[in-house]
Amino acid sequence: MIYLDNAATAFPKPAEPLRRALEQYLETGASPGRGGYDLSVEAEYEVEAVRRKVCRFFGGGEGWRVCFAYNATDALNTFILGLTQEPCHVVSTRLEHNSVLRPLHHLAQQGRITLDLVPFNAQGYVEPDAVAKAIRPDTGLVMLNHASNVLGTVQPAAEIAALCREQGVELVLDVSQSAGLYPIELEKWGVGGLAFTGHKSLLGPTGIGGLVLSPRVNPMPTRYGGTGVDSINLVHTMDYPYRLEPGTINLLGVLGLGQSLDYVNSPEHRQSLAHELELWARLRDGLAALEGVELYCASGPGERLPLLSCNVRGIRAGDVADILDGDFEIAVRSGLHCAPLLHQQLGTSPHGAVRFSLGVFNTEGDIETALEAMGRIAATAAVQGR
Repeated sequence: MIYLDNAATAFPKPAEPLRRALEQYLETGASPGRGGYDLSVEAEYEVEAVRRKVCRFFGGGEGWRVCFAYNATDALNTFILGLTQEPCHVVSTRLEHNSVLRPLHHLAQQGRITLDLVPFNAQGYVEPDAVAKAIRPDTGLVMLNHASNVLGTVQPAAEIAALCREQGVELVLDVSQSAGLYPIELEKWGVGGLAFTGHKSLLGPTGIGGLVLSPRVNPMPTRYGGTGVDSINLVHTMDYPYRLEPGTINLLGVLGLGQSLDYVNSPEHRQSLAHELELWARLRDGLAALEGVELYCASGPGERLPLLSCNVRGIRAGDVADILDGDFEIAVRSGLHCAPLLHQQLGTSPHGAVRFSLGVFNTEGDIETALEAMGRIAATAAVQGR
C-alpha cells in the first residue's frame, strides 16, 4: 500500500521511539502523582520531563504551562469551553475543523457566545486585517487553525496575534497539522496558547495531545474529579496542571510523545519537511497537468504543508478514493475532511474533495505511481463524459 493520508494520522510510525516508551512504561508504570513511594514519584518525574520537552518544542517561555489531553479535539474543547464561561464574542475562521466549529456552534446555540467566522482568500489564507476587523469590544477569544487540513496553507499566526494583542484579545491556535512540520514560536509570536495532538507529524501514538498556555491565559475547568492533591476539598483545584487534568493521565501516551519529540528533533528528521515539499511540488505539478483535474489553493506564494486537495471532473471524490484504493492500493482521504465550511466556500460541498497528504516515509516512486493512477482515472472520466 502507498499511504498518502498522513494528515489523518502519520503512518507508518517510527518503531524505535515507541519501543523505548513501552520499555519506560513497563519499568515505571505506577500512577504519577498519586503516591509518595519511589515508583510513583519516578513516574511523575518522567511526566514532568515530557511537559518541559513540549514547552520547549513549541517555544513557550518561563511560566508557560503544559496540560495533557486525549487529543487536539479534547484540548480545543477545554480551551473553548474554559475561556467562554461568561457570555462573549468569539472570532474564528471558515478554515476550521469541526473540533473548533462544533464547540463554538454549541455555545452559540445556547446563547453563551456570539460568533463571527472570517473567510479565507483565493489562495487559502486568512488575511490578518480581516481578523482585526472582526474583533469587537466584547470579543473574548480568537481561534485559528494554524494550518489547514484540506489546503495545507499555513496562516500568518504572528501577524494575527499582534493585531489581537493590540485589541486586548488572546489568539489560540489549533496546530494539529503544523506541529512537527512547521516551527512554532509561541512566546515570540505573542500567541496565548495552542492545542496539539501527538499522532500526526509529531509521529507519536494516538490518544495523547494537550494544551500549551501562556501565563496570561487561564481556562476554567470543564471537568472535575480526582487530582491527587487537595483531596479534602470538594471544590476542584485551580492549580496547574491538575486544574485541567482530572483523573489519571495516559502515562504510556505521554512517554510515547516524549520519545517521539526526541525523534522529531533529531537533525536527520528536521530535513524531512524539505523532502516532503519537494515531493508535494512534483505531485502538484503532475496533477495540474492532467486534463479534468482541479486543484484547490495549491499555487501562489505563502507557507504551506505537504498536502493538497483536488477533484476529477465527472467523478465524485469518494469514487476517486475508492478507485485509488481498490485498483492501485493508494490510501487517500475523500469527503469534507471535517471542515464543512471550508468546502462550502470552495464550492466542493457536499461531496468534498480528494486529499493527498505526504509523510516522511513517502518516496518519489509513491508520487509517480499516484500520478499514473490519477492520469488513468482522469482519462477514463474524460472518455465517459463525451
